[in-house]
Order: sequence, then structure tokens, then C-alpha cells
Amino acid sequence: MPDDTRHDDAARMRMLLYSQLISRAVSVLVRLRIPEELSGRSRGVRELAERTGAHPQALERLLRALTSFGVLVEEAPRVFALTPLGATLRPDASGSAQPTAQLLAGEIGTAWTQLEHTARTGQSAFRQVHGSDLFGYLEQQPELREIFDRSQAAGLSLETDEIFASITFDGYREIVDVGGGDGALLCEVLHRTPGSTGTLVDLAGTVPLAEKRIAEEELAVRCTAVVGDFFDRVPPGGDLYLLSHVLHDWDDDNAVRILRTCRAALPEHGRIMVIDLVTDGCRTGGEDTGGHQLPAVMDLYMLSLFGAAGGRERTRAAFAALLAEAGLVEQEAHVLPSGMAVITARRDD
Repeated sequence: MPDDTRHDDAARMRMLLYSQLISRAVSVLVRLRIPEELSGRSRGVRELAERTGAHPQALERLLRALTSFGVLVEEAPRVFALTPLGATLRPDASGSAQPTAQLLAGEIGTAWTQLEHTARTGQSAFRQVHGSDLFGYLEQQPELREIFDRSQAAGLSLETDEIFASITFDGYREIVDVGGGDGALLCEVLHRTPGSTGTLVDLAGTVPLAEKRIAEEELAVRCTAVVGDFFDRVPPGGDLYLLSHVLHDWDDDNAVRILRTCRAALPEHGRIMVIDLVTDGCRTGGEDTGGHQLPAVMDLYMLSLFGAAGGRERTRAAFAALLAEAGLVEQEAHVLPSGMAVITARRDD
């Protein structure tokens, strides 16, 4: 191998190793509320430091470093503004990355420091650090739960257009969103299918967030949120049961249990729709965007949260096997440009 190739690989590896610093710097930017301060205008370092309570020289170095990664631009000496990339950190941005940055600045980012523990033992890094599984922890931390749901909703908003470009919900009168979080997807579905009604099922700590969104979007007449356990029972008789980004949180046995719970509630004409990333489906992004690396990154994320025996990203074949074990059969599947798959299944009888 030529020396210049070895040197290039060594330099690239160092950037991989240092990338955690970049993530932390972006998260600190959000924690200091810099994106809000730079919304629609530029500001000098001293003014930003005064408004955010930051150390002027440290803040200047942080901001200047992030210009190298396209997050900020230095419009004049010591005067900074957001780039279009940096503007995605504003709370009002479409598909805002702000709540994800907040998660990584806190408990979830802290758990990543114990990934070696997971690699050696197979156990959850999150549990090792925080003494609880993720969802039990979220139930006890309502503020973090709210950030988590906002992060999920923001990510979903990036997928919505491509979902509706491939899928129609017009044939489903009663839609049950199982593990539907704050209701972002269900509300969007109901807005786009005026003849439908909806029921959202989630844990007690999440249902108030869903009720709030349903009220804000003026859908209370057509939609309700109920407390439920998708390992036990979901409301019966729905035409469609949505499982959006739910199964990847669980190991195969528990994923089958969730599917069986939905199947038990499913009338003969009903359908189950699974929306999840498939590891053999991501087609967007090249070397510059890293889009093709998303499944690998997300699987590491799931590994840190749930351990080797817990949640994971799956192939299309793995989803088909889960459906079959639950007494379901795939009716159709659409792999979207982002790598998400929308898989519709019916009862296998």
C-alpha cells in the first residue's frame, strides 16, 4: 500500500475518533441556546456571551471551531451567524435537530461512554450508567420524556412526505397508533385522511403529551389517547394498527409479542402497518452525507440503549420472519429513499 494512502487512512481514522467532540460541541451550542440567539441575525461573541452566560474566549473558540463543520459562518471578525445547516438546530426548524442534540447532551450521550461495557458483557450501557432501562427511566423523568418524544416527532417529520408519497390511508376508517408517542404521526394521518378516526395507545407518562398535541391540532373530535400496554392488550376492531419505530426498540421475542397483541385485536379485514428502518434498504446519501451509514449508526445507538439482546435495526427478511411467527403475512412493502420501510401485513388465516 502506498504511503500516501496509509496516511490518508490514518487521518480519516483520527477524524472518526475525534467526532465525539464535534457532537458535544453542537450539543453545547444548543444547551447555550445559541441557535435561538442567532435566529434571523448575526451577533458578536461578547453579546452572545452576555446573553447566554458563557465565557467569552471559550465561546469564541467553540463557535469558530463549528464554522469548520458548516454549522456557523463568521461574517465579520468575532461576529457569527447560522448557516442553513446550523439553522436546523433552531426549535422552529422543520425536522428540528434541537431535541436530538438535547438528548445527546444528557443521559443518552452519557450512556455512550459505557459502550465498552456493552461490548464486553452484552448489557445495556444506558442501564449501566443510569440503573434503569430506557423506558422505565423516561416514565420517571417527564421532562426528558418530552424531549425524547419531540426528537421522535422531528425525525418523523422528515419521513412524512415520502411515506405519503408511497402509501395511502384512505381505506382505513379506524386507525390505532400503537406506541404512538406524542401523536405526531397519527395527527398527520388524520389531517390527510379526513374520513378517518384515530386512537393512540401508549404509557401513562406519554398519553398527556398526545392529548396536548391532539387538542392543539383540533382533532379531539376524531381522536383519543388511551393508556395501554402493547404487551397485554390494545383496543380491538381497528382497520389499521400502526407500529411506527416501535419494533426496533425490542428483541425478537418481545417484537413478536407486540405483533401478536395487535393480531389478537385485528378483525379479519384489518391490517398491521410497520414503519421502521431496514438495514438493507438505505439508498440515500453518498460519502459526503453519510446517509448510507445511517443503519450502522442507528444500530450502535440501539446497542448502547438496550444491549446485545435488546432492540436492534433489522433487515426486510428479519421483519418478514417476525410477522410469520406472529401469525401474520406481509401483504406489501415499500422501501423509501431514506431507508425506512412501510410494511403492511394481514392475518395469516
